[in-house]
Amino acid sequence: MVQSSILGFPRMGVNRDLKKATEAYWAGKLSQEDLLAEGKRLRAEHWKIQKDAGVDIIPSNDFSYYDHVLDHIQLFGATPPRYTQHNLDPIDEFFAMGRGHQKPQTDKGPAVDVPSLEMVKWFDSNYHYVKPTLQDDQKFKLNANPKPVAEFLEAKEAGVVTRPVLLGPVSFLTLGKADRGQKVDPIDLLQDLLPVYEELLTKLKEAGAETVQIDEPVLVFDLPPRVKNSFKPAYEKLGNLGDKAPKLVFATYFGDIVHNIDVLQSLQNLYAIHIDAVRNPEQLETVIGALGPKQTLSVGVVDGRNIWKTNFKKAIEKVEVATQKLGKDRVLVASSSSLLHTPHTLASEKKLDEEVKDWFSFACEKAKELTIIAKAVTDGPASVRDEMEANAKSIEARATSKLTNDPKVKESQAKITDEMFERKSPFPTRIAQQQSSLNLPMFPTTTIGSFPQTKDIRIQRNKFTKGEITAEEYEKFIEKEIQEVVKIQEELGLDVYVHGEPERNDMVQYFGERLTGYVFTTHGWVQSYGSRCVRPPIIVGDISRPEAMTVKESKYAASISNKPMKGMLTGPITCLRWSFPRDDIHQSEQAQQLALALRDEVIDLEAAGIFVIQVDEPALREGLPLRSGLAREDYLSWAVKSFRLSVAGVKDSTQIHSHFCYSEFQDFFSAIAALDADVLSIENSKSDAKLLKVFVDEAYPRHIGPGVYDIHSPRIPSEQEVKDRVQEMLEFLSPEQLWIDPDCGLKTRQWPETKAALTNMVNAAKFFRAKYAKAN
Repeated sequence: MVQSSILGFPRMGVNRDLKKATEAYWAGKLSQEDLLAEGKRLRAEHWKIQKDAGVDIIPSNDFSYYDHVLDHIQLFGATPPRYTQHNLDPIDEFFAMGRGHQKPQTDKGPAVDVPSLEMVKWFDSNYHYVKPTLQDDQKFKLNANPKPVAEFLEAKEAGVVTRPVLLGPVSFLTLGKADRGQKVDPIDLLQDLLPVYEELLTKLKEAGAETVQIDEPVLVFDLPPRVKNSFKPAYEKLGNLGDKAPKLVFATYFGDIVHNIDVLQSLQNLYAIHIDAVRNPEQLETVIGALGPKQTLSVGVVDGRNIWKTNFKKAIEKVEVATQKLGKDRVLVASSSSLLHTPHTLASEKKLDEEVKDWFSFACEKAKELTIIAKAVTDGPASVRDEMEANAKSIEARATSKLTNDPKVKESQAKITDEMFERKSPFPTRIAQQQSSLNLPMFPTTTIGSFPQTKDIRIQRNKFTKGEITAEEYEKFIEKEIQEVVKIQEELGLDVYVHGEPERNDMVQYFGERLTGYVFTTHGWVQSYGSRCVRPPIIVGDISRPEAMTVKESKYAASISNKPMKGMLTGPITCLRWSFPRDDIHQSEQAQQLALALRDEVIDLEAAGIFVIQVDEPALREGLPLRSGLAREDYLSWAVKSFRLSVAGVKDSTQIHSHFCYSEFQDFFSAIAALDADVLSIENSKSDAKLLKVFVDEAYPRHIGPGVYDIHSPRIPSEQEVKDRVQEMLEFLSPEQLWIDPDCGLKTRQWPETKAALTNMVNAAKFFRAKYAKAN
């Protein structure tokens, strides 16, 4: 019998229940007891959904109040000392690492002011994890009440036998880093960490766990020899626990492992291996050949990263490749990865066009797909004939739909010329014209785009969406919000303004709603980080721009401001990567269509008097293939060309900005330089300023704004802290290059903390202007 399994399930709940609970707790409106109770309710609900769908192997310990890697940091006693010294309650210490913690001194205790740990993208997804941050004298100790054990027992009590999920020791360390001022190579700590895993596995066995999923996704990378060679001794040690520990399912995903097949061959003592056969189905035969004589293969055939219905015929064919060589008892049918990256359920979508809705499958539906595929392989396709026929009909309907293809878009793509990718003049000519027309001071200050989206903004937008207020009333409201944002920026003394984006719901959805080829959900939320959820649009057909998307608001903002106004757009790669893309044409085609639409918008903004235009590409790094080689080179080529196509139609005097958040840019720096943006702003507040050395080594000539404070935390940086950060940056960048700005947009922040942080930022810029004016 072929069993079905899921590697992980979305955490937020059908109505973003976890988001609401955690944010209420942070605001002091929900007790810790009630927060924990809500978490328990959600876990039980999610286990029941999977059980009712007929899934055989259901995960536990995939739930987190913030991030699963952060869970492991606390689980292993790897919390940095700056958090433990304040004697916070464990869950508050947990949240402090995720989002920072700041409170004034009171009669009950001293002041607390700690920033959050660094947060980066989880492989090539839009999910963010908290980076393990380790010490030279790092000691590991298993938490007294280990979360994986507690949640396994909780599920057991609810009548569901689960497979606990752990992040493996090699991946935990490889994804970590040395703390500031520390020199440790994390992988050197492996032998210190393994006893904690041994203790944890033993406790899970004692609790009744028969199998444990242990995720080692870093195996898809090109690994340094020291990391690659660490798998064999690590898993020999864990495997030698024998009957004292559960059987281990070694899980990889998001790529192939053929280049590390020798590692797999050294893990034949483990019970099972999981591979992602959606992303890289071609690895299947090679992996089967590397298995031990008794090992089980978990074949990931239901996509954990996208929302399209699984093609049952193709999925069954993949699984049968394995069953024909291994037998049905040695094969599991699985999701390709955790379903964390998909929305909760399609059942909540009441407004989607029925034709299009029939093409989709969210987490709850994917659970059912797995059971159908497992039954088809076990008992034959005839056992699920009705489901197979309905699935084939859906796949065919999508392939032949008129919604998919637009001949006019294809015509526009055919007319693209080489000249359309190039600015009129090189950077030195452009920057001279820009400095003359914009008249900006040294260390110019700006923000990344959005300002706080208040409750009133959300209420008015909701009223407009429901037809409770007229378009004219809504437009007047938006103009009033823009007036207020411009006034605040004047008071703060910023140098380049933004209109604040009060009319925008999301930096991708807003544009998608104004382009053809997109559809939208009402409840298709996906966790991005912590309590932050996004609702990715879905690309279903060819993309074009019927009319201007942002010109009206930007033009109005410019008309009432006395400083340069920056137009704000989301770049083609980010629009692509932060949507659920089509899987029937190459992503380069979709990116090019988006670039053409944005090119028209950029030209229209310039014609409307907007001479600073920012085209954000925070997802450029995210789309980078995980391994070096031709695939990576090809991606960077078409991604860079898409960006250049979108911005190259303007005059030399118009300044093009771009923004990257959570980008480890040092490994694709040549592509960043090739974008040819006049000003580049990057996330840097939680990174070592030494990472900026690459700009020196590569003699980067254009302007740079490394973020001086973290906007993902409510914590307010002091003026001195910002000065210290700028001073660090000046060790690697020239004063003429440096812009002063926050890490990212301010949409999720509150106004009091925003004003206070920006005041300190502007004062720091003024300090350095005065300092360098005296020096000159």
